[in-house]
Amino acid sequence: MFGYSDRLPALREAVRRFVEEEAIPRECPALAHDLDALEAAVRSLRAKAMEAGIYAPQLPVAWGGLGLSWRDRSVVLEEAGRSFLAPLAMNCAPPDQPNMINLLADGTPAQQQRYLVPLARGEARSCFAMTEPEPGAGSDPSMLQTVAERRPGGWVINGRKWFISGAVGAAFALVLAKTGEGATIFIVDAGNPGYRVVRNIASIDGFQIGGHGEIELHDCFVDDGAVLGEVGRGFAYAQMRLEPARLSHCMRFIGRASRAMALAQDYANRRHSFGQPLAQLQQVQAMVADSHIDLHAARLMTWHAAAKLDAKESIKHESAMVKVFVSEAVGRVADRAAQIMGALGMSEDAPVSMILREMRPFRVYDGASEVHRSTLARRILKESLRP
Repeated sequence: MFGYSDRLPALREAVRRFVEEEAIPRECPALAHDLDALEAAVRSLRAKAMEAGIYAPQLPVAWGGLGLSWRDRSVVLEEAGRSFLAPLAMNCAPPDQPNMINLLADGTPAQQQRYLVPLARGEARSCFAMTEPEPGAGSDPSMLQTVAERRPGGWVINGRKWFISGAVGAAFALVLAKTGEGATIFIVDAGNPGYRVVRNIASIDGFQIGGHGEIELHDCFVDDGAVLGEVGRGFAYAQMRLEPARLSHCMRFIGRASRAMALAQDYANRRHSFGQPLAQLQQVQAMVADSHIDLHAARLMTWHAAAKLDAKESIKHESAMVKVFVSEAVGRVADRAAQIMGALGMSEDAPVSMILREMRPFRVYDGASEVHRSTLARRILKESLRP
């Protein structure tokens, strides 16, 4: 119905087997917020993902990936997303995944050789530095405060970024800064004397490799070869990465929410209360049914947007709708799963509480739901004025 390739069933099974036999057994609450332990766990799994033939499903074959269509990717990323670790091990997790999109589309051959090659091989990590402390850029990127000024042979960047996912231990950052010509993306090496990771900001989600860093750029000089694409087109490049990144997030989190509900269903079938299994209670049944309705609708919306991407059509409108609906739907599913499991669902004896914590930020990351709703409404109302 959605035009999946012939190789998808075998690939899906290989990913599921990797998740069940390799990734999930390595999960534990102690990894959350322990950046060194998380990185070590991912490193040990990455070689196994390569051996299993499931590495980098989003990358072209020429870059060591599987070259999957977006429709095939929607199934594979959902399977991988059932685990906290599998997308990281398969090198199809943010921020590296969307950074690869930018480097593939707009990087020069020299930039691709220097930055994309190690990123694609899993030998280095990266981050995308846009968000800033107040009064800087957040949901409104036009409030950008970081400035890049021309100097002979290059640019000097000054500013501060925070909540930069993956910043701790990243080899380089794609830094969004304003110039006289407009917002521009610069590739900044982490070893640059003017670049400093100030701290890791502890957050509700603990399985972000490289944490969420605060970065200071002080008289940070980069040469002209550090400009990604064209000067002044930074916002366009950022948007180009965000639309598919949102969709990829949806795919992974649908898998995570599905796992939470599967665990809750198993618990409801074996746990007795008031003389019968929880599964016999209508309120529990309603939560299970509502969750599968949410998951089914989330999948259909995501698959439709994936098909449009494969057809080279714009998903500017659809990506916003999908992101709002899926981010809220998977949160509802994870919340119901935790509720069904009672005290166990609140504890770290089961992964559901961790899944619930991972779900909550998705309503903020890649654009808050309120911002997307406002943008969608303005666009829809503007269209309705046309004769």
